[in-house]
Amino acid sequence: MKDQYLFVYGTLRREGGGEMYHLLARHSDFVGEATYQGRLYLVSYYPGIIPSDDPSDIVYGEVYRLSNPSLVLARLDEYEECAPGFDMPTEYVRLCQEIRLSSGEMVCAWMYIYNLPTDAHERLLSGDFLGVGTR
Repeated sequence: MKDQYLFVYGTLRREGGGEMYHLLARHSDFVGEATYQGRLYLVSYYPGIIPSDDPSDIVYGEVYRLSNPSLVLARLDEYEECAPGFDMPTEYVRLCQEIRLSSGEMVCAWMYIYNLPTDAHERLLSGDFLGVGTR
């Protein structure tokens, strides 16, 4: 069975303080820090990310190897309100996207892409929701 990865960039990160991080801690292995070519927005107390064609648009996050992908993804789909049964369009959609690990290796990782207009949201130019380090 091929490994399945998850890229997180907001409250699901280790230092994000999100309740669902504990689900990741129990059912995945931390792979390392990673980046995604996208734009990061402050939606509320949480962020949203959209893909970008501009290579200078970088979002920082973490990648996890899922040990129980069906359980974790089903629970996170509910948490992100994009599981079957939620009104369309949902705020997020889960897609597999190319992520660059800190080693430079590229992997396809599941991630939650913001699915609504971003016009009214502040863009986080640092690309780092937690403001960790001096990026």
